[in-house]
Amino acid sequence: MTAARGSKRAVRTQPALFLTNIGQLLTLRGERGLRRRQQLTQLEIIEDAAVLCVAGKIVSVGPRLDAENDSWLQKNRKSIREVDCRGGVVLPGFVDSHSHPVFTAPRLVDFEKRISGASYEEIAKSGGGIRSSIEGVRQADANSLSDSVLNVFQRMARQGTTTVEAKSGYGLSLNSEVKSLEAVRSAGRGWPGTVVPTLLAAHVVPPEYQDRRGDYLEMVTAELIPLVAKRRLADFVDVFCERGAFTLEESEQVFRAARQHGLGVRAHVCQLTPAPLGSLQRFQPASLDHVDHVLDEDLRAFERSDIVPTLLPGSNYFLGLQQYPPARKLIDAGAAVALATDYNPGTSPTVSMPFVLSLACTQMKMSPAEAISAATINGACSLQLEHRKGSIESGKDADLAIFAVKNYREIAYWFATDMCSGVVMQGEYFNWIC
Repeated sequence: MTAARGSKRAVRTQPALFLTNIGQLLTLRGERGLRRRQQLTQLEIIEDAAVLCVAGKIVSVGPRLDAENDSWLQKNRKSIREVDCRGGVVLPGFVDSHSHPVFTAPRLVDFEKRISGASYEEIAKSGGGIRSSIEGVRQADANSLSDSVLNVFQRMARQGTTTVEAKSGYGLSLNSEVKSLEAVRSAGRGWPGTVVPTLLAAHVVPPEYQDRRGDYLEMVTAELIPLVAKRRLADFVDVFCERGAFTLEESEQVFRAARQHGLGVRAHVCQLTPAPLGSLQRFQPASLDHVDHVLDEDLRAFERSDIVPTLLPGSNYFLGLQQYPPARKLIDAGAAVALATDYNPGTSPTVSMPFVLSLACTQMKMSPAEAISAATINGACSLQLEHRKGSIESGKDADLAIFAVKNYREIAYWFATDMCSGVVMQGEYFNWIC
C-alpha cells in the first residue's frame, strides 16, 4: 500500500455504532476551514445528544430523543452496537499534528543535565540532544521500530488522540530515515487511527557530516526526498530551522526540493531564537511549529495566510522554560493556532493531548474552548485533513473521544489524570474503562 495524506490500511467493515446518553457533544460544526479569534470559542455544543456512525463515517448528529425516535434507527436497532456514554463529554478525536515517535530509548542523561542547569544548546554541544538518539535508530531492526511506534500510537489513543502526524528524524542517514518511515507506515497499518507520515531528515547534521554540511544537505535534497516521494513514504517534509540546526537558506533548499517532488512542507521555527519567516512563508507551508519567538511582521503574515502556527507547550514545560508560546498574541492577531504534543525523547516525552490543553490554559491563557478547537479542527487543517477530521458532522470520519466528565472544561482542569473513557476510530469503538 502506498501512502496518501492521512492514509492507513483499509478500514475494516464495522457494524453501525450508536453513541447515546452524551451529556455534552462538542460538534465544532460551523464554518469550514481554519478557526481564528472568536471562531475558536464556538464549539457548537449539543446537550443530551447522540451520534450515529455507519461504515466508519458519521451519519447523524443531534439530540438523543430525536435520534431514538428515528424510524431507521428503531428498525435496525438490534443490529447496531450501542454505547452508553453515561452523561459524559464527547468531542472530535484529538489531532496530534506534531510528534516524533521513532526512537529507541529515553534521554535520561540529558534530563539530569538539564536539572543541573545545562541548557538545550549546551547539552547538544556535549554530544547529547538529537544526535544521541541516532545510534539506537540506526542499529534497530525494522520490526522493533514498528512495534515501538505502534505502542506510542496505542498510548496516544488512550488519551483521546485518533489522528497523529509522525516524523522520522533520528536516523539521519538515507537508509535509517527510510527505515523510520517504513516503521511509521507499518505501525499505522496495525492501528485503527489515522497516521500522517513526515520526513524530518533535516533535523540536525549527523556527526559523520559535521564538516560537510553541504554534502548532507545534498544527500537529503537530491537523494532522500526524491526516493521518499517515489515510494510515497511521506506526505510532508519538515526541517528544523534554528541556531545549531539549519539556517533559513538551508531550510529554503529543503522546501524547494520537497515542493519539486510533490510533497507538502512544514517546519520547526523560532523555538529558541527569533528569525524572519517571510522566505519560508512563500512556500506556503502547512504549518510552522513552536514559534516561541515570533516577530511582529510574521504575526501579520499569519493573519493573511492559511499557514498554521502549531504551539507545543509540552517542550517548554519539560525544558523548564519560563517563556511559553505567545498564544494570546497570535490569536489576537488573527492567527489560526493549533496545539500538539511534540512527543519526543528529548524535550517532550508526553503522549497526552489533555495535558497539552491544560498547559495551554494555565500557561498560555487560552480558554478551554480555544484549546479544544486548536487541538481538533485546526490541527486537522494543519495536516490538510479538515474535510475528514476535526469536527463531528455528517460525512466525516467517525473519530471521536469520550471523556468521563460532565463539562468539557474538566478535560483541561484535571491535569495528569486519565479521564478519557474510550475512543471511536474510523467507526471502531474502544473502551478504556471495562
